Amino acid sequence: MHNKTIKELSALLHAKQISSTELTRHYLGRIEASGHNAFLHVDQELSLAQAAAADARFADGTAGPLTGVPIAHKDIFVTRGWRTTAGSKMLANYVSPFDATVVERFNSAGMVTLGKVNLDEFAMGSSNENSAFAPVHNPWDAKAVPGGSSGGSAAAIAARLAPAATATDTGGSIRQPAAFCGVTGIKPTYGRVSRFGMIAFASSLDQGGPIAQTAEDCALLLNDMVGHDVRDSTSLTPEQGNLQEDFTRELNQPLTGLRIGVPSEYFGEGLAADVEQAVRAALEQFVKLGATLVDISLPKTALSIPTYYIIAPAEASSNLSRFDGVRYGHRASEYKDLQDMYKKTRAEGFGREVQRRIMVGTYVLCHGYYDAYYVQAQKIRRLIADDFQAAFADKCDVIMGPVAPTVAWDLGDKANDPVANYLADIYTLSTSLAGLPGMSIPCGFGQGKDGDMRNAKRPVGLQIIGNYFSEAKLLNVAHQYQLATDWHQRAPENI
Repeated sequence: MHNKTIKELSALLHAKQISSTELTRHYLGRIEASGHNAFLHVDQELSLAQAAAADARFADGTAGPLTGVPIAHKDIFVTRGWRTTAGSKMLANYVSPFDATVVERFNSAGMVTLGKVNLDEFAMGSSNENSAFAPVHNPWDAKAVPGGSSGGSAAAIAARLAPAATATDTGGSIRQPAAFCGVTGIKPTYGRVSRFGMIAFASSLDQGGPIAQTAEDCALLLNDMVGHDVRDSTSLTPEQGNLQEDFTRELNQPLTGLRIGVPSEYFGEGLAADVEQAVRAALEQFVKLGATLVDISLPKTALSIPTYYIIAPAEASSNLSRFDGVRYGHRASEYKDLQDMYKKTRAEGFGREVQRRIMVGTYVLCHGYYDAYYVQAQKIRRLIADDFQAAFADKCDVIMGPVAPTVAWDLGDKANDPVANYLADIYTLSTSLAGLPGMSIPCGFGQGKDGDMRNAKRPVGLQIIGNYFSEAKLLNVAHQYQLATDWHQRAPENI
């Protein structure tokens, strides 16, 4: 049952061959037996109550496509009833009085929340090792990282602990863990999915999206995720192109004539041979499906890392200033005065990576450095976006390349080298800085560094990037590839 897709589960539920209660109990049992540390908070009573409500909708004929299907929520989305920690000691026992818009919409669709999944603290990280509640283990290899920050979401899907999961992507945090765990994930155009109730990291970059087994499943989830929200000032309006639409409408379109841009910058120094081999093979499969490969250049790609690691920490410094021990969250137990309380609360509540980014962000926003760093980074951000527009204008319809330079590394390998972690985001950051939609689909397996066969079962992800509001096209491209291959159907042993 747990190997079935959302579409298959929905068909079984609507045919009344299984109840939502039975399905929910099945997944809850798998979560309880799992040793991946993917889930941070599970409440069987709350989940089963939602399942019973879903079964009632089937009985009275009001069930929709997603009714009764279980889902896990990244613990960055606030949820009424479940704890919301953001992977931090700062919010270890916080329970929100309201639901995030994304959670609210899936609740309205009748989906059943299985619980909250692990993540890098405040979504800051590429390995899930920054969680205050211990890292998630990659289901393909317990020694490997699952990617981050949405590592819990990707691992939950890979381990078949849930058929669907919400996630967020600031600089690659949907695409990279999806790649490392061999599942499918999509980051929509910035502003398409509401950020209301999503605990903020970098407000001009954070974007919610789904992770699931297949592109078709992601399309079904996006149907309910996308839409304008008056409570979110960064939410795009219908007049700006953010329309409620059926993301499954183009899934079965042939790929004949599709122009695929292949950036030279994505295949240069630093890309592991095993990853390149898998990605090149995927590109050849698209040629067999009728597409044409076009060489393109995205010359500002190398600048995306310094640009991102100026803008994102600056926004984090501002957003995380609210966690001061006064209103909610952790507060130091002993302090001399208000200033001492602030210092001790934040020192105790935030982990090392969050502290590092706050300090970097505060520095670049200081008088005397704002113009030299932050303003210049914003200018380069525009140039990065212009590179993509030049490619989409007359050269290609979509852009493809690797998601990450290597397969998942071992837990602890880069724990003391934050720069090495940052460099692993080289192929995903520019898409986020430009606000473009991008996705990752599984396309093979790598052998790891130096052909190490211990890592031969670590997945490789293919990145597909589109122009603004082209999510339906991306999902069509991914779906056609998945109809022709079986990488997305493969699952780790002993799950």
